[in-house]
Amino acid sequence: MKRILITGGAGFLGSHLCERLLGEGHEIFCLDNLYTGVKGNIVHLEKNPRFTFIEQDVCDPLDLEVDQIYNLACPASPAHYQRDPVATVRTCVLGGMQMLDLAEKNNAKILQASTSEVYGDPKEHPQREDYVGHVNPIGPRACYDEGKRCVETLFFDALRHRGIECKVARIFNTYGPRMLKCDGRVVSNFVTQALENGPITIYGKGEQTRSFCYVDDLIEGLISMMQTPECSGPINLGNPTEFSILSLAKLILEMTGSTSLIEYRPLPADDPQLRRPDITRANKELGWQPHVPLKEGLLRTIDFFSNQGSHHVLS
Repeated sequence: MKRILITGGAGFLGSHLCERLLGEGHEIFCLDNLYTGVKGNIVHLEKNPRFTFIEQDVCDPLDLEVDQIYNLACPASPAHYQRDPVATVRTCVLGGMQMLDLAEKNNAKILQASTSEVYGDPKEHPQREDYVGHVNPIGPRACYDEGKRCVETLFFDALRHRGIECKVARIFNTYGPRMLKCDGRVVSNFVTQALENGPITIYGKGEQTRSFCYVDDLIEGLISMMQTPECSGPINLGNPTEFSILSLAKLILEMTGSTSLIEYRPLPADDPQLRRPDITRANKELGWQPHVPLKEGLLRTIDFFSNQGSHHVLS
């Protein structure tokens, strides 16, 4: 049994990670300030004596004895990280520094949840970990893109100069139950719009591509990386099967039997046109690859929003 801290633990990914590691017999400390996290995501875990919820900002000092840290704290969708861009940068940078200090104090392993957004609007396709990216440092997405790039810098400098066992995972589009209805991500947008028979909003012509990884596969990748010695990364974690946004919309319309019409809107600034991970390194170093096909994952996600989604809306 290990003592494991998960920041952002009441969020979409964090709550699944808490649940999985608690099920493996570990003692879990879930830290979240509930900016985008939801208590409903973890309420079923709170009766377990090995689970502790700490309502606190990741940027504030924390004195806790732990063996491992998963630093997932940060708003991850444009609607949320652009709401307070200075706070987003602060969460990435100051939160990352606080967690590195805690890891050093405990001689603990620490994994940073980074993002495919570090590649920006890429000029290389698919994206490999050695691609340095094409990011606008002053655009509306920069608070998140550059915040995550900066925390990667902090982690690799801590690895080289402070001897902290750091790991960086670059997460590509992930979806599944417990996504927020109002988070502005494409899967949750399309599913909720289709279920309500409202317009399906597509930005641009819908020709831009994304790769969608089901949450269970992603969680498996994070745990595999934490457990693999000498694996610092960065490592891409995502599904390499690529879909256009328009094809995703049509698939969700078909699966929900919705009468929604597609409504086209102008493309936001700096919106990536191509997004697909090269997961060669993850496969080689972790023995990891995703297994859940898009249609199966969407069925589970649609079922969640049909039955529970209305309870997971930010106030």
